This record gives sequence, C-alpha cells and structure tokens, in this order.
Amino acid sequence: ETIGVRSEGRHLNPGSPILAPRSFNCMDPHPDRSIGYAGLSEAEAAARLHRYGPNELPRSKRRDVPAIAIEVLREPMFLLLVAGGAIYLLLGDLQEALILLVSVFVVIGITVYQELKTERALEALRDLSSPRALVMRGGLERRIAGRDVVPGDLVVLHEGDRVPADGVMLECNELSADESLLTGESLPVSKRAAGANIQEMAKPGGDGQPFVFSGSLVVQGFGRVRILATGAQTQIGAIGRALENLEIQNTPLQVQTAQVVRVFAGIGLVLCLAVVVLYGLLRGDWLAGLLAGITLAMAVLPEEFPVVLTVFLALGAWRISKKKVLTRRMPAIETLGSATVLCVDKTGTLTENRMAVAELAAAGLLHHAGHGALPALVVPVIRFAALACEVEPFDPMERAIVGYAADRDAESTRLRGQWRLVREYDLTRNLLAVTHCWREQEGGEVVVASKGAPEAIAALCRADASQTASILDETSRMASRGRRVLGVAHAHFEGGEFPADPREFRFEFAGLIALADPVRRTVPHALKECYDAGIRVVMITGDYPGTALSIAGDIGLKSPGGVLTGDQIERMSNAQLRSRVADVGIFARVAPQQKLALVEALKANGEIVAMTGDGVNDAPALKSAHIGVAMGGRGTDVAREASSLVLLDDDFKSIVEAVRLGRRIYDNIVHAM
Repeated sequence: ETIGVRSEGRHLNPGSPILAPRSFNCMDPHPDRSIGYAGLSEAEAAARLHRYGPNELPRSKRRDVPAIAIEVLREPMFLLLVAGGAIYLLLGDLQEALILLVSVFVVIGITVYQELKTERALEALRDLSSPRALVMRGGLERRIAGRDVVPGDLVVLHEGDRVPADGVMLECNELSADESLLTGESLPVSKRAAGANIQEMAKPGGDGQPFVFSGSLVVQGFGRVRILATGAQTQIGAIGRALENLEIQNTPLQVQTAQVVRVFAGIGLVLCLAVVVLYGLLRGDWLAGLLAGITLAMAVLPEEFPVVLTVFLALGAWRISKKKVLTRRMPAIETLGSATVLCVDKTGTLTENRMAVAELAAAGLLHHAGHGALPALVVPVIRFAALACEVEPFDPMERAIVGYAADRDAESTRLRGQWRLVREYDLTRNLLAVTHCWREQEGGEVVVASKGAPEAIAALCRADASQTASILDETSRMASRGRRVLGVAHAHFEGGEFPADPREFRFEFAGLIALADPVRRTVPHALKECYDAGIRVVMITGDYPGTALSIAGDIGLKSPGGVLTGDQIERMSNAQLRSRVADVGIFARVAPQQKLALVEALKANGEIVAMTGDGVNDAPALKSAHIGVAMGGRGTDVAREASSLVLLDDDFKSIVEAVRLGRRIYDNIVHAM
C-alpha cells in the first residue's frame, strides 16, 4: 500500500520490491542504476538538465513584420513592382515611381496585417503552460515543470496526467494511455510493467507495451516510469526533426503568376531591345532609342497584377475567417479551391473524438442508442454498467456510460447518488473485468455490478458453451461495426465478509454495451457536397480497418479499391503505391512516414492535395501537402505550424465551406486579370 502514496514530500518504503533497479538500455549513455526507488538527486538532475537541455521541442521562430515583408518581396509579382519603380526613378519620372512604390507598400501592408492577425490568433491557441510532472527526487515526490524532466528521472503517473517524456514502465497498475496524437488510435491502449530485457524503445501504438510516450494522456490507472528520452529525442521530437527536411512548395497560383511574370518580362525585354535597335539604326539616336525602349517595356508590364492578387487574397482570408478558418499563408486560399483530393483524419475531424454509447443488447434485442426510449430489456444493461463505473469517472468509456445512464435512466443517477460503494475489485490480467459492490443502507443487501471483456463476463456468469458462443457471436457482430464492446453482469450478496475473488459471486448476465466515437452530424452532407463538386475524399487514420470501414459506411465515403493498411503500404514500391492510391479511399493503421508517402504518391499522380490533421504524427504530411489544414481546437503546435490553414472549430464542414470560398475567390481573380 505504501507504493500508492500520492502526497508530496512523503518517503516511499525503501524495501519496495516493485521499484528495484532494472537492467535496460537507456538512451541516457550513463544510466545510474543505483538510483533505484529514490529517483535522482537534485545535483544529478541539475547536471543532466545542463547536459541534455530542457525537455521541450524547438519551436519555429515566430514571424515578425520584417520576415513577412521579405517573404512578400520574394514573389516575382512584387519584384516586378519594385523593378518598375526603380526604373522610373532612374528615368527621372518621380510621379510614376512614387505611384508604383506606394503600391508596393500598400500591398506589403495588407499582407503583413493579415498574417500578423493570424500569428496572434495562433499564439492565443497555444497552451503556454508547461505540463507539470510528479517525479521522485532523493526519495521524495516533487512537482516540477515538465521542461525540467531529465533522462533517468523516475516519474509517477496518475489518472489524468500528461506524460512528460518517453520512458519505460517500472510499475503498472492497470494503466491505460491515450496516444491518439501520435498514432491516431481513437481508443486508449493498455500498458504493462517492463521485463528485465528491455533493449530499446518501441514505436507507439497497440496494447500491452511497457513504454509510454511524451504527449500521451493517462486515462486510467497508476504507474512509475523511468524516463529514457526527453525533448527532441522523443517520438514527438523525431517527427519534428523530419519536418526540417521538408520544403514548403509553391502553390499552383504562385507557380502560374511566376510564369505570367516571366512571359511578360520576356515580351517587354524583346520589345525594348527591338525598339532600341530600330530607333538607333533608323534615326541614329541610340540614347533616345534606349529611353523609348524602356518606356515601351514599362507600358507592357502588368504592374496591376500584384495589387489585384494581394487585395483579393486578403479579402478572401477575411471572409474565410468568418467561417472559423484562419489563413497562415494567403496563396493557400486559392489552392484549397483548386483541391482535387481531400485527405482527412478520422478521429476528431469526421468524428467527435469522444466515446459515446452506440448500442445495447440483451436477450436477443439490439437497441441503437438515441433511437427512442430505452426498452425494458436493456435498462438493466445500462444501469449495472453505470454502477460498475467509478464514482467520479475519468476514463472516456466510463464517462460515456455514466452520462448516457443519467440521460436515459433516472434510477441509475439516484442509485449512484444514494447508495454507498463498499468494495471494488479492479481489472487484472487474469480477469478483464471491473466489479463494484454497492449497499443501500447499513446491514442491507449488497448489489454487485461488473463490466468488462465479454468473454470475462461470460466466465463470471458461469455460462455454458452454448451461452458463451451466443454472447461472443453478438460481440463479433457489434465489433465488426467498429464498436468497443463490454459485457455487463450483476449479482446480490448477503454475506458478511466479502470474498477475495469476484468469481465467488453468483452473477447473472445482463447484456452487452457497445461504445464508439460518434460521427459529426454535419459530415455526411458535407461529404456529399465534396463529391458533387468533383473533390475526392480519402480517409487516412491510425485506427483499425474495421473501425475505419464502419465510419466510412456511416458517412457515405467511397472506396472502390477497399482498405489499404500501413503494413501493406510498407511493402509497396513507389510505383505500386501510386497505382493503388488512385482508387483506394480508406487507409488504416497508418504510421506518420506512411501518411507522408501517401501524400507524395497522390501529388505524383497530378492531384492537388489538401490534408487535414491534428496530431504530431500528421505534421510531415501537412507540410508536404499542397495545402495543410490543422485543427485549432485540439491540434498540437507542431501540426499548426506545419499547416497553411487552421480550423478553429475542428469541423469537417468548415473545410468544405473554405473550399467553396476558395473557388469563388479564384474565379474573381481570373475575372480581374
């Protein structure tokens, strides 16, 4: 029990066998295995902080006024204005020179104003506070800033904590973590304590790993972690380093305007030379011929183009901001309107990024949540599932169950509020179920509720082979629709002393409860609008193929080529991948480097690619795509800084609205030209 001490400043039991030093290869080249349960000393922690640097990712430098102005002046259109003004000055035509140069300053002013507004809005979206970490220092628990965590630190993790750095689990009490920012998985993954032969960090994703990763969120349980990597050496840091090798490509509008400038500059130069030569040969006045040639060239050059482009794009950025979309790069507005393929992440973009009760099954009846009143047969399922949840749930599934019970079954709320929780049996490896014992009044009967893996619940109920097969068949059908399925059981207990093992209760099977990440209501209609507009939509997710297929069916996403997984992509050549991406619309269990490969393959096929994402794992693909669209609400700083547009409401519908506006703006630019 002394291992679970939470209060700061208290000593742990030095005899604890759980935190005995383990043998593993740490990224720290000088691991101090004598630290053991006590953690680092303050002196050693300070030395390591000096050696490895703070535990934070390098941020891209915030763009100031000179930086934005220089970016504007690099564009060929603006160089044209500056060159024209300079020539007029050399010719002594001060009035024309001032008109052109004032235009330059107006154009720069509009662009700088628009992009500085975006930078300030993005700053407001950042989480400026460094996540705190509970570490062992000299045998004492201490709260420190996350940036002060160093390799070798012993970090204590509780439910609700953000993992400050990559590390290996030394002790694990039913700990689960949400790693969606790194993997795209919509459900938390379970962790286990490390064995003695840990050689290196594995990649994030999947259940049963002994590693935790920086940026992930502990949704359940308790654990102690030895930190192996901090800052840029973490999995998040590796993705950040990969971004440095990607160059932001010019948009189609920038390419087209550069071509226009080259064409007109070439015409102007040819005409200038022709006039100079003809004037000099026919009239013999070469100086007058030179002035006449320059004058004609200046008359031919379209100095209005940069002004038109800047004003229309600035107005477009303002209009799109009204649709909850921030523009980080103004040419991206036109590009989004030109998009032929829209690559979207599933979790949070197509779905709401939360767990919700989807289905309830009991005695052969399947009830879809939200479809009318609860049938009497399934009421015990939600009631006992709620009683098997924590009093103050943090786990997303438990919060969904308790919330649904409160909305649909008032008796559940009354029981949880008035009854007293007298005994809990935690989930274990041998029994994947949680059991809670409730008593209405002192000395009264005890109601026992249990929820967990359907096969574990079937075993608790002592179901025979036929009953177990029926339960598992129904479970398979629900799981095939992308659901997370739990079995629910209940029992009554009148004895005095509670048994040591919940298997000793005489449970009755109540039914099954299925949970899922619900689809956003606006998505099916918005997706249809994309198809009507000739835009192909591709789902790229880190989740499982079954879940991806279920969501695709719910929203009407088309995929003639079926589903392609990350493992299959890994085995393909570039040519094979280019061929498959032409008709596959669903990509599942995809790693960050594979997302990048998919975007590159689509670009190689001549598509104009828009990519949405929120996690660190999405950043390389966001930067590589013609137009990267990051989530502003739940997105990471890394994803936002790699993108061209930022959605403030994280809604797929806003992307479609932005595409519509982008097309209108492009048409206006064409008409103006």
